[in-house]
Amino acid sequence: MKVGSREKPEFYMELAVEAMRKSIVEKGNSKPSPHVGAVLVFPDGTYETAYRGEFREGDHAEYTVMDKKCRDKDLTDCWLFATLEPCAPGVRNKPKFSCSERIVNARISKLWFGIEDPNPKVDHAGIDYMIDHEVEVNQFSPEYFKEIEVANNKFFKWAENENQQSKKKTKAEPILEKEQQNYNLNDLSSDALEKFNKLAKYNFDLSTDKLNEVLRKKGLFTYDDKKQKYIPTVNAILLFGKRPCDTLEQACVKAKVKYFDGTSHAKTFDKALVLIPDELESWVRKVLPETLNRSNFKAKSDTKIPIEAIREAYINAIAHRDYDIEGAKVQIEVLHDRIIVRSPGKPPLPVTIEKLKDFTATSYSRNKKITNVFNQMEYMEESQVGMDTFKELRETYKLPLPIFKYNEPYLETILFTSESAMIEEGPYELKNLNKEELIGFDFIKSKGEVSRKEYQDHFGFERKKASNQLKKMKVLGLITDNGLQPTDNGYKYVYLGKSEG
Repeated sequence: MKVGSREKPEFYMELAVEAMRKSIVEKGNSKPSPHVGAVLVFPDGTYETAYRGEFREGDHAEYTVMDKKCRDKDLTDCWLFATLEPCAPGVRNKPKFSCSERIVNARISKLWFGIEDPNPKVDHAGIDYMIDHEVEVNQFSPEYFKEIEVANNKFFKWAENENQQSKKKTKAEPILEKEQQNYNLNDLSSDALEKFNKLAKYNFDLSTDKLNEVLRKKGLFTYDDKKQKYIPTVNAILLFGKRPCDTLEQACVKAKVKYFDGTSHAKTFDKALVLIPDELESWVRKVLPETLNRSNFKAKSDTKIPIEAIREAYINAIAHRDYDIEGAKVQIEVLHDRIIVRSPGKPPLPVTIEKLKDFTATSYSRNKKITNVFNQMEYMEESQVGMDTFKELRETYKLPLPIFKYNEPYLETILFTSESAMIEEGPYELKNLNKEELIGFDFIKSKGEVSRKEYQDHFGFERKKASNQLKKMKVLGLITDNGLQPTDNGYKYVYLGKSEG
């Protein structure tokens, strides 16, 4: 056993990746074996590591660390870090248990995974099983994703092919995966296909079937051998259709601007999803300056909120929204002091509203094929959700950090042009902070935790002023402490992450 500290989950993420690098490839198996590292962390911070095939070829890393290395130990309230999503119930042949079942049965309280297992027999089912059985599931920090993906490149290609070869259809087939037999490929937008072809750097001749084959391999098309034709799925129609709303009414984006003089204007974006981001950006750049009160802002072109943050909010809304909610459309509302982006559906687990509020959320999309296309077109980073972009609002632009809310059935991202707007939007506790204190609160929020001296030095305050502001926020329930005595050197103030909205 080695000793660590449960205060820094990233420490164990790094250890898991280090263990993954040692994984032993199975011999004589036509299916590529994944590279997986696991770290089991006990309540006192001691830990044990394992990697796939460490003792025997094919043994899973989670099984090795729990059942072979720590068989005689009580694993109650332990944490487990695994570079790949643990396998789901039903994946292993009886009498073997899946890793997710072993984790639940061992009463492990928290699980961190690196990236999802694309194996069609797993594909988030392991995560769902653990969440359903009250294991808190989190994801690794984004900086580890790329190395895990590269190490498992062969396995992921195999899994992608398995997904394509699987023809089993059930009544529970996701709406976006359904084939549209009566849809003609001529009904797809040539502008949308050409844009994807160019931005994804394929540059195929669209008079050939090369791009169609790419989209088939991505699971966006199927191919009917008898009719010798490509058949698009709903995903493909959303991404490339001339009028996706004719197939899925909730696919369009509703935008509204309210100008400072009280007039308003609404616009509907109903083209292919790959065409909407640029059109939305052009629209936002046009309308946002006109919402400003000219007596308050000198520069006529000053949009106050950087376009990068606005883009991050609405692209995430389009890519990650829940398309199963009938009639609920992505909405963008531009006001003189804020922009509100509404995305239908709760955050997809393991992302939670609390993790969004404290800027620790990592990437998980319920719409993987849409996200993959947007990623290839460089509209978004598939392994991140833009938390750094949002943090820059305070650090670079001196604007409040955004507020995340869930108002059934919408997840709202609210971007502000001023502290006063944020105070107006916030609950009772925020209304009791003045502008200077609100800036201080945002600083704590962006850092997660700070000492009195860090807070004092950052703002150039006197010791008494810094202490008074921190005590006020603590009394209001906006922050807490790390449990040490105020006289201890390690005493810090900690953001609670559950106050706004």
